[in-house]
Amino acid sequence: MSAIDRCSEKTRTWVCEAVRLIEADANRSADTHLIPFPLPVEWDVQLYLKDESTHPTGSLKHRLARSLFLYALCNGWIVEGTPVIEASSGSTAVSEAYFARMLGLPFIAVMPRTTSAEKVELIERQGGRCHFIDEPGALYAESHRLAGELGGHFMDQFTHAERATDWRGNNNIAESIFDQMALEPHPEPEWVVVGAGTGGTSATVGRYIRYRQLRTRLAVVDPEHSVFFDAWRDSDPALTAGRGSRIEGIGRPRVEPSFIGQVIDRMIKVPDAASLAAIHAVEPLLGRRVGGSTGTNLWGAFQLVAELRAAGKPGSVVTLLCDAGDRYTNTYYDQSWLNSNALDLTYHSSAVTEFLTSGTWSLS
Repeated sequence: MSAIDRCSEKTRTWVCEAVRLIEADANRSADTHLIPFPLPVEWDVQLYLKDESTHPTGSLKHRLARSLFLYALCNGWIVEGTPVIEASSGSTAVSEAYFARMLGLPFIAVMPRTTSAEKVELIERQGGRCHFIDEPGALYAESHRLAGELGGHFMDQFTHAERATDWRGNNNIAESIFDQMALEPHPEPEWVVVGAGTGGTSATVGRYIRYRQLRTRLAVVDPEHSVFFDAWRDSDPALTAGRGSRIEGIGRPRVEPSFIGQVIDRMIKVPDAASLAAIHAVEPLLGRRVGGSTGTNLWGAFQLVAELRAAGKPGSVVTLLCDAGDRYTNTYYDQSWLNSNALDLTYHSSAVTEFLTSGTWSLS
């Protein structure tokens, strides 16, 4: 008889140490805060923001990157020296570069040549390298090609996001939210509101709600030009959109494999001007700037809070503060950028102001 060993003792030792390093990072950084949003007490409806900007790499994508690395390590896809490739020009690439550097692995982010210098700097600051392409549609093919050429692993967040996270618990974002809500006036939220980029967060939250036999409903907000809302409404996962979203981190021109529409109770389409009006309106209330995807979340959450108020129903709503606004100083918070993108926030700003003042929602 013959035998083949595919994993040497040295390789197994390295993988065990890599997993330990990632788990130690999670242990050091503890959990993110759940912040009450300042609504009038007499409304008897509470809104909470799960502040994911406090992760070491500053965004919700830190959780995803950690899960993707653990998934790849435990599947045997990454070993010592494996180059890691990702199709991303944003927060996921920043977070994956952080973990790759921690493990001593080369990291390459494949991105359009038009990616802003600020994003490139964030990735390179974490030790990553940026590989530019001229055609955004070739992003995935180029990532696969590069991984094959270098003998590396294409992380492929959009395929693996929903399966890399243990949705039953193990301190995923859903478990964390409900644990932190335990002592609040309405500990079981009426709604949890999230956006969809990979679809991993909505899949995790939706599955966890069912697994824990909760009555909480999941609302997914989808920005302008993204295809998720239309595909979900029409039950057509093959649907595509002509362009990508201007709200970074969420929205896609195609339905990604990690998007599980069956766990979603409601979807809300959000104009880009509404997302940005929301972040400008809440800046003085929060005492800080937040990113555009948080604005999309807040627009949906405000609408649901107003509906609870109109129905005379007390309760709570939870959404995510995905990242800080300092990454968007030259875009969402720059009037010249807004003008160049034909984004007039006046109409949607008045709707947010009306909500914050009276608790009513006048838009459909």
